[in-house]
Amino acid sequence: MEVTHLADTFFTRRLTAKGQPLLIAGPCSAETEEQVLATARSLQALGNIDLFRAGIWKPRTRPGSFEGMGKTALPWLQRVQQEIGLPVAIEVATPHHVEQALAHGIDVLWIGARTTVNPFAVQELADALAGTGVPVMVKNPVNPDVALWAGALERLERAGITNLAAIHRGFSTFAPSRYRNAPTWALPIELKTRFPHIPLICDPSHIGGRRDLLLPIAQKALDLDYDGLMIETHPDPDHALSDAEQQVTPQRLGEILSELKYRYRSSDNAEYLNKAEELRQKMDVADREIIEALARRMSLVEELAAYKKENNVKILQLDRWQEIFTSRAEWAGRVGVNEKFVEELYKLIHIESIRKQTEILNRPE
Repeated sequence: MEVTHLADTFFTRRLTAKGQPLLIAGPCSAETEEQVLATARSLQALGNIDLFRAGIWKPRTRPGSFEGMGKTALPWLQRVQQEIGLPVAIEVATPHHVEQALAHGIDVLWIGARTTVNPFAVQELADALAGTGVPVMVKNPVNPDVALWAGALERLERAGITNLAAIHRGFSTFAPSRYRNAPTWALPIELKTRFPHIPLICDPSHIGGRRDLLLPIAQKALDLDYDGLMIETHPDPDHALSDAEQQVTPQRLGEILSELKYRYRSSDNAEYLNKAEELRQKMDVADREIIEALARRMSLVEELAAYKKENNVKILQLDRWQEIFTSRAEWAGRVGVNEKFVEELYKLIHIESIRKQTEILNRPE
C-alpha cells in the first residue's frame, strides 16, 4: 500500500510498516475489566490489529442509556497496553477528558461526531491538546457538512496538532436508508482531496449499524483508497451494553478481514498502463462533448428566457419540468445509464436553467 502522499505520523508509520490499511478494533464501550482484556487478547491473537479502541465516556442521544464507565475504565486500558501490547484509543469530548486520558498514558484520542458538529467544543479540545503531541482522530459531524469536518481538522492543525486522521462514520438523514448512517461517499472523498496528507479511516460499524453490512462497507472503503478501518468488536455482541447490533466477535472480525480484497492504487504492468491511458483519453474526448452539449442547451435556455420575458411569462413551467425529469431518466434506462444518476444530474441542470432565466428576466432594459 502506497502512503507517500501522507504526512509522517503515528498512523502513517504503521501504514508504511504493514503495507496494508490501518486496522482499529475494540468494543463500542468498555463495560468491565474482564470484557476489555478478553477482547484485547483475542484481537492481539489476530496479529494485524494496530490500535485497540474503547469508549469510556459515551455521549448517548437520550439520558438513561449506558453512558460509559468514565475514568474507572482508564486503568483497564493501561493493562491492555502493558500486558497485551496494544496501543489504545478513546473518545474525548471535553478538556477534562483530555486531561484524564493523558494522565493515564492513552496513546490516541478521537473526537466524536456529536462534538465535531460544535466548533466551540472543538476549539476547546484543540487548546487542551496543543503541545501534547498525542495523535488525534476526528469523526465526521453527525450532519452531512464537510465544512464542519474540515473546520475541526483546521482548528487542530492551527493549534500545532499535526498527528491527525479523519474517520468517516456516516451521516444522519431523514431519508429511508438501509444504513444506520448514510455513507454519502462523496463527502469523505471531498475531504480527502482537501487534506491529502491526512489518513482517512472508515467506520463501517456506525455506517451500517448491522453486522451483515460491515464487509461490503469495508470493501467499498478500501476500493475508494481509504487508509484504514475502525470496526467495533465485542466478545458477546448480543449482550453488549451499547450498539449491540453493529458489533462482531473477534473471530468474526478475523473472518471479515480475511475476506477483504486489497487492491493496488496502480500497476506497473505495461499493458494495463497503455490501456488505461487510451481509455482516459477517450473519456477526455467524451467529457468535452458533454460540456459542449451543455453549452448548447444553456444557449437554448437563454433564448427561451428572452422569449418568456418578451411575452411576460413566468420562469417555472411545472408540467414541462416534470416531463423532462421523467423522460430523461427513461431515455437513460434505455441506453444502460443509471436512471437515478440522470435524475440527479437533471436536477442540477434545472437549477442552473432557473438561475440563467432569472438573470435574463430581471436584467434591466
